[in-house]
Amino acid sequence: MRWAFKPAVMRHLLNFWPPFFFSGIKVAVLSDDYRYCKVELKSRPWTKNINRSQFGGSMFAMTDPIYPLMLMGALGREYIVWDKQADINFIKPGLSKLTAEFWLSDDKVNEIKDQTEQGDKYFPQFLVHIKDAENNVVCEVNRTVYIRKKPKYR
Repeated sequence: MRWAFKPAVMRHLLNFWPPFFFSGIKVAVLSDDYRYCKVELKSRPWTKNINRSQFGGSMFAMTDPIYPLMLMGALGREYIVWDKQADINFIKPGLSKLTAEFWLSDDKVNEIKDQTEQGDKYFPQFLVHIKDAENNVVCEVNRTVYIRKKPKYR
């Protein structure tokens, strides 16, 4: 069962969503099967903090809705998916355009389906590395997602 939006439409909606649009965040790639996404944070004067590095809140925001949306697309309408928890570890200043890549493997999707088959809640974690233009990791974001089958599918 497919989700409500085709990936190309979802990518465009996200790119014009005010928290992304006004922060210089762009979804560059969203695969047709919702299994891969690439998000970029442009380096602009208004995306930088007082130290002239990328604003940490924008770095955090660029990872915010991605895994829940990918999971909704990959799992379909039978599931409730929410962002539950996240933490960020700043490793070094981000001084250039930043990039984050997100993957959903078949094994991870199957694991989620197995764990939620009987209607149980499941809280998978996803580690995201945000990298600079030289491919150096500038921060890590660990995101926990809430997943459960909707009541009528339990």
